Amino acid sequence: MTFIDFKKALLDAEISLPKFSKLIKVSEKNIQSYKKKGTVPNTIAVIVTTICSLHKNNIDYREMINDLNLEAKTKKGAGFKKKEKSKDKDIIT
Repeated sequence: MTFIDFKKALLDAEISLPKFSKLIKVSEKNIQSYKKKGTVPNTIAVIVTTICSLHKNNIDYREMINDLNLEAKTKKGAGFKKKEKSKDKDIIT
């Protein structure tokens, strides 16, 4: 799915990109990065197509997705972490 088709599907589902990203717990910046590539990943395409279809059939997809209790992924190891100094010293007896 092209990014343009993705945006059209969001319009058909009457949901903005920021609200969509918040709903599926994916950063808006991450989704916006697909604009440069020109296409969206298959999983995002399936999600937006399903949401669009549910919306057209007057099915409340927001409640169903919220019930999944999705968690936003966080980057591990990002930034600088202070190293702890070892408190154990070699003891010579």
